[in-house]
Amino acid sequence: MTTDHSAGWDAVAERFMAIRSTVGAELMRSWAKSNLPASAAILDIGCGSGVPIARALVEDGYSVWGIDASPSLIAAYRRHFPDMPAACEPAQRSAFFDRTFVGAISIGLVFLLAPTDQQQLLGNVSTVLEPGGRFLFSAPREICEWKDTLTGRTSTSLGADAYAGHLAAAGLDLMRCHSDEGGNNYYEAVKTI
Repeated sequence: MTTDHSAGWDAVAERFMAIRSTVGAELMRSWAKSNLPASAAILDIGCGSGVPIARALVEDGYSVWGIDASPSLIAAYRRHFPDMPAACEPAQRSAFFDRTFVGAISIGLVFLLAPTDQQQLLGNVSTVLEPGGRFLFSAPREICEWKDTLTGRTSTSLGADAYAGHLAAAGLDLMRCHSDEGGNNYYEAVKTI
């Protein structure tokens, strides 16, 4: 029996791609334009198929390096962006291409991970960000748990205070929170050390 490193997402990949809306793409564009140099390399952790987030960034001239544990989603990402680097591996254990980035994003992934994996991921992101680098990720502000509607697996938000503490422990300062047109919450952090 093989291990499903995608935590059920590979089995629902086609359905996920069919229903994924453009919610969050405009917020991502605005954030990147306000905080990152033109044509910067951005690490997209949990990139899925790349639509709509990576697509918006690539259209604006950024180089987006994608990581996703679902073979089906990363195959779609590679079809959409054949010139962009992509790796099929679990984010919490990724070497993130063994390089540094000026920006990193993780939209719709962090809260899918177990709490210890969330903390590990935040620390790993800090190690690949350049000093002054920016990180934007989505998760609710509230402490809560719910069943993911596609996979049926438990999702967990650690809450704003815990995320701020984990970011600080990793050398990242929480700068602000954003909301997109769908009411989703995003944490923006900067690497200070």
